[in-house]
Amino acid sequence: MTILAAFMVPHPPLIVPAIGHGDERKVSATIEAYKRVAREIADLKPDTIIISSPHAPLYADYFHISPGTSAHGDFARFNAPEISFDADYDAALVSAVEKEAGKTDFPAGTLGHDDGLDHGIMVPLWFINQFYRNFYLVRTGLSGLSLYEHYRFGEIVAREADRLNRRYVWVASGDLSHKLKEDGPYGFAPEGPVYDQKIMDAAGRGAFGEFIDFDENLCDRAAECGHRSFTMMAGALDGLKVKAKVFTHEDVTGVGYGICSFYPEGRDESRHFLADRENAELRRVTELREKNDPFVTLARKSIESIVTRHEKMELPSSLPDEIVSAKAGCFVSIHKQGRLRGCIGTISPVRDSLAEEIIDNAVSASVRDPRFDPITPEELKWLEINVDVLSEPEDISSPDELDVKRYGVIVTYRGKRGLLLPDLDGVDTVEQQIAIARRKAGIGDRDPVSLQRFEVIRHR
Repeated sequence: MTILAAFMVPHPPLIVPAIGHGDERKVSATIEAYKRVAREIADLKPDTIIISSPHAPLYADYFHISPGTSAHGDFARFNAPEISFDADYDAALVSAVEKEAGKTDFPAGTLGHDDGLDHGIMVPLWFINQFYRNFYLVRTGLSGLSLYEHYRFGEIVAREADRLNRRYVWVASGDLSHKLKEDGPYGFAPEGPVYDQKIMDAAGRGAFGEFIDFDENLCDRAAECGHRSFTMMAGALDGLKVKAKVFTHEDVTGVGYGICSFYPEGRDESRHFLADRENAELRRVTELREKNDPFVTLARKSIESIVTRHEKMELPSSLPDEIVSAKAGCFVSIHKQGRLRGCIGTISPVRDSLAEEIIDNAVSASVRDPRFDPITPEELKWLEINVDVLSEPEDISSPDELDVKRYGVIVTYRGKRGLLLPDLDGVDTVEQQIAIARRKAGIGDRDPVSLQRFEVIRHR
């Protein structure tokens, strides 16, 4: 065990006096707590400091680690170019993490554009460098992947740091909700205070398993920027008994700033949160599979055929009449560990039977959805599959005739057509439903659209 400690910190540039010009005094408790963190890091004398930043290069499906041997940055974009930083990277650790990710087909490495240190890195460095400078840096960004994958990435980095016998600390840079006050720079959302309370409570208890299970709709609506950074840090502490301490939480600017420390106190096999979650998820998916819904079973067999044998399956001879004789549009949706992995469908029937509709759409959802890489054989055991069978769309004259829980919507304008299924997580209003359908079709917000609604029978 070579991780010495981990710290959760914010990164508002205004807390640097040359940028805040006195406004930093509004969050004096945050500044004092930050100085304490910096002193504790100096006392630990780590070889390497790993900082995860929401403002490092970010990709939808890849974790970027800054390459090379060194980097430079300054606060010029915040009108303080005189404050600059030069960091030496731990190139050996970066290389080891990249090689390990490659061996396990984990999407992380040094690919992508890197234009120097960002303020999510420099604000922590501004405090740390006042007390300690003799260290190497690893700078890593976040991704659009699931919280689960962020936790896994933290595990991979920690494992390689341990293998290289690095004495290191992890600094998880990230602000909390940006929507805590009506007069704040981002306004108010009721989810803002809820998020801050939940994350500070979980952090104070060292309940890292809860970091993975946060509702991502809550995170989005709270407009937080640090949760994935915190979850990566949590992954680095997996399997360790941890002494957690909350230093401070402030929300006076309308943005939440939280500072916590986490000191490992030995191994604790009961704290392998990711393994526990994986086991629970596998049990849940297995229970769904054992329901043997014929619609879902047919979609799953189609997916397994195209993924493992690269063949479209033949139409089975023993299927219920309701699948073979019916004709209808349908959507096949695939989720993996709570996140969408593919979804393709047809609004109206284009095949000779609903069974063929399901088979073809399952193939498309698994290997032809342009938003995702093709599904691999290793993923099959994790997949949760839904089949939505659509009723015939009907014209409506007003959004008042929609209900997001009951009806899906189709919007049409000059040959462009967008569809959104009903009863989707995070879609709570008709206005949201129509706006998303417009975006999917590339229809502008002010373009006059015709509306249709439809119902679905959902098979899980």
